[in-house]
Amino acid sequence: MKPLTLTNNKQTDSDKRLQQQVIESGTVPEHIAIIMDGNGRWAQTKGNVRIFGHRAGVESVRDTTEACAQLGVKHLTLYAFSTENWNRPSVEVDGLMRILVQTLRNEAERLHKNNIKFVTIGQIDRLPEKCQKQIEEVRKLTKDNDRLQLCLALSYSGRWDITEAVKKLSKQVATGDLDPEDINDDLISSHLSTAEVPDPDLIIRTSGEYRISNFLLWQLAYSELYITKTYWPDFRRDELYKAIMSYQGRDRRYGKVKKDSYNKSASSPVIN
Repeated sequence: MKPLTLTNNKQTDSDKRLQQQVIESGTVPEHIAIIMDGNGRWAQTKGNVRIFGHRAGVESVRDTTEACAQLGVKHLTLYAFSTENWNRPSVEVDGLMRILVQTLRNEAERLHKNNIKFVTIGQIDRLPEKCQKQIEEVRKLTKDNDRLQLCLALSYSGRWDITEAVKKLSKQVATGDLDPEDINDDLISSHLSTAEVPDPDLIIRTSGEYRISNFLLWQLAYSELYITKTYWPDFRRDELYKAIMSYQGRDRRYGKVKKDSYNKSASSPVIN
């Protein structure tokens, strides 16, 4: 499989070789999720206000999305704005909303030309009307694209997602359309906001923090974690390749054991 080049993207020969190395090193994740952290701290290290870091992070989104499409990743989910982020100073929140509108407006045609589908998850109705309108325009423009699905988690939290699923199931039980005994993992998954996509294979968190921050709590049950100290505005495709190659070196057992993990001389199995 050869890397695909996006329209109008000046990809270097060196990057093409790196991508080929990644592809030949093992399975490329079907679904990558990223907690884009460190924008504010990046800005402060440069003597700028926090919003400067959020603006700089847009280029990281663009480069990471392009690289994922070129590698054959089918789903990329970015944690852009959590429900907890509403508690930040209004000047920062307002600035983030303006950046969202401007970025979607500027990137819509690029996404469409490169066959990338744009979707969102979260409490979109809490966003300003301008944001909702721009999101809907890009969603409609790209709805039939199928090369890569780019999902922004906006006003999202994992607890909210699970709570909404419980509410939906409870209503079905109350009306007699669902027997509580029929509720299982698959049924709950089918009522989450990510019901149409596979759970993430790989989750990346930038800025070096070791926490999930209320992101895709149900869906990340067996995702491989990759933490980098790099702040999001400095995260580029080379960092993405490192994360993927780290993932390729993992042994994903989903709670099972290797066939050779049993100690034949012992009376009980040894689990690695």
